[in-house]
Amino acid sequence: MAAFSATHCPSHVTTPSSPSSRHRPCSSDRGHDHRATLSSSIASRLALRAQPSSRLRRSRRANAVRLHEGSVATTIIPVENELPLKKSKGSLSLTLPEVEDVNISENESTVSITVVGASGDLAKKKIFPALFALFCEDCLPKHFTICGYARSKMTDAELRNMISKSLTCRIDKSENCEEKMDQFLKRCFYHSGHYDCLENFAELDMKLKLHEGRRISNRLFYLSIPPNIFVDAVRCSSSSAASRNGWTRVIVEKPFGRDSESSAALTKALKQYLDENQIFRIDHYLGKELVENLSVLRFSNLIFEPLWSRQYIRNVQLIFSEDFGTEGRGGYFDNYGIIRDIMQNHLLQILALFAMETPVSLYAEDIRNEKVKVLRCMKPLHLDDVVIGQYTSHNEGSTTYPAYTDDKTVPKGSLTPTFAAAALFINNARWEGVPFLMKAGKALQDRRAEIRVQFRHVPGNLYNQKLGTDLDQATNELVIRVQPDEAIYLMINNKVPGLEMKLDHSNLNLHYAARYSKEIPDAYERLLLDAIEGERRLFIRSDELDAAWAIFTPVLKEIEEKKTVPESYPYGSQGPVAAHRLAARYDVTWGDLCTGP
Repeated sequence: MAAFSATHCPSHVTTPSSPSSRHRPCSSDRGHDHRATLSSSIASRLALRAQPSSRLRRSRRANAVRLHEGSVATTIIPVENELPLKKSKGSLSLTLPEVEDVNISENESTVSITVVGASGDLAKKKIFPALFALFCEDCLPKHFTICGYARSKMTDAELRNMISKSLTCRIDKSENCEEKMDQFLKRCFYHSGHYDCLENFAELDMKLKLHEGRRISNRLFYLSIPPNIFVDAVRCSSSSAASRNGWTRVIVEKPFGRDSESSAALTKALKQYLDENQIFRIDHYLGKELVENLSVLRFSNLIFEPLWSRQYIRNVQLIFSEDFGTEGRGGYFDNYGIIRDIMQNHLLQILALFAMETPVSLYAEDIRNEKVKVLRCMKPLHLDDVVIGQYTSHNEGSTTYPAYTDDKTVPKGSLTPTFAAAALFINNARWEGVPFLMKAGKALQDRRAEIRVQFRHVPGNLYNQKLGTDLDQATNELVIRVQPDEAIYLMINNKVPGLEMKLDHSNLNLHYAARYSKEIPDAYERLLLDAIEGERRLFIRSDELDAAWAIFTPVLKEIEEKKTVPESYPYGSQGPVAAHRLAARYDVTWGDLCTGP
C-alpha cells in the first residue's frame, strides 16, 4: 500500500469510477470535539478493555510503525480517543462490543476478515458459508474475527441470525456441527456504515482493534459491492481501517471495468491506495477443482504433454451454458451482457491456463507470467469472429418460459446478448492455426461448463470403413467437465466384444463423485484461503487484465456502436443457428451437441 499519513488524507477524492465521489458528511464529522467530552470513567474502561497501559504509552511515543506487507504508514492514535460514538438525544453513548481476553502476547497474530457488502446475496450465499467451511476444516488461523460491513442497520445478533440460515454442515456432518456453528458465529460481528465515509471506517477500525487486542493485526477486506463504489471503499478502508503492524489485502469481485479504458482507470484509481500485491482480483472459476487440476493433468502426465500442440490437437472448445435465464437479475446483467460476464473472464482465464507454456515453477508470478504471454499472443476479436443471441419465450406443454425482455428488470427493446460464440486464435509456435472456440449462454438446453479437446484424425486409419462416415465422431476427444458432476474422460475407439469387427466410441471416465468420497470444496473456499495465506497464483494481475480486455474491447465497441441485433433463440434450445455456422467455418462440430456424457 502506498505510504501516506492518515492525518494528511484528503477529505474527498475524485476517481474515474465516481466522478462526483466525495467524503460523505457524517454526524461525527460535524463534532469531533465530542470525543473530548468522554468521561474519565468511560475512557478508563476502554483503556482497560482495549489496550494495556504499557501498549498505550508506546503508541503515544510512536508516530508511525514499521511497514509490513500491505500495511499503511499512519499516525497511531491512542485507543481511548478512537471509540465508536453514537449520538442519542443530545448525549453521547458508547457501544462496547463483545471482545476476547486481550491479555495475550504481542508476538501472536490475528486475521480480521471484513465482508464489505455483508447484507448482499453474494455474501450470504457464498462468502460466509465458505468461511464457515474453512473454519470446520481448521483452515482459518487460531485467532480470527469476521466483521460484516454494510449500510443496513443491523446488530451482531441479527447478522448471526442472517448468516446461520445459509450455513450448512457439509464439511463436518458429525454431531458437533451445531457446536462448530455456535463457535463460528461468536466470531462474527457487524458494523453499519457508508462505503464512502472515512469516519464510519474509522469506527470499524476501533471495533476491530477491540477484538485484535495486542496481537499483530492482519486485515482482509472482501469487496462484495458494485464496482462503481470499489474506489470509495478502498480509499476509506485504506485511510481509516488498514492494519498498522501487519498486512492489509483487498479482494475485488468482477467485473473489473467494462472495457480496456474503464479497466485501466479502475486499476489506476485502486493503486492510489493499494500496491499491486495487495489487490486480489477474484475470478471464482479459477478456484474450481477441475480448473485447478488442469495444470496437474498436463504437466504431471507424460501421455498428455507431448500431444498438447497444433500437431495433434485440431480444436479446443470452452463451453459454458445455463438452463435458466436472468430470473429477476436482468438489471445487473443488462449492463454487461454474456461476453463481459462470462467470456472475457471465466472462459478466457481457463484458456490461458490450458494453453500456457510450462512455467519455471509453481510460484504465483511464474504462472501468471505464462498466462500473460498467451493472452498477448492472441489477436483482438472482431464482429466476423463472433455470434451473439438473445433468448425468446418458449411454450412447453402448459409451461411458458419467459423471454429475456420479459424480465421486469430488463429495459424494453434491450439488445444485450444472452448468448455468444467466438473463434479465437493464439499466434505462437505451439498453437498457430488451432481454433479455440468459446460458447456461453443463458436459457439453453442444459447446464454445463467444460473444456473439450478434439484431436486430429489418425492418418491413414486402417479402420475408417469400420467407423462409419462420420469421422468426427471417431476422433479422440479429451473432456474436462468443470461442472456439474465433475469428471475427466477420454473418448477412444474400441472394439465391441464379439466375433465381428465392430468398433465403438467409448469413454475412459474419471468421475470424481465415484472416485473420491470427499466432497469437493466450493471455489470460494480455496480462493479465500489463498488470499489469507497470500497465495496469488489464482488471482488476476493487472497486466493480465489489460491483455484480456485488449482481446475483447474491439468487438464489444463494434457491437454497441453498430447496435447489432442479436439472433433470437428459444428458451431451452441449443442456441442461435449462426453458432453452428461459425464452428463449421473452421470444420468443427460443437462437442456438447453430440451424443455422450
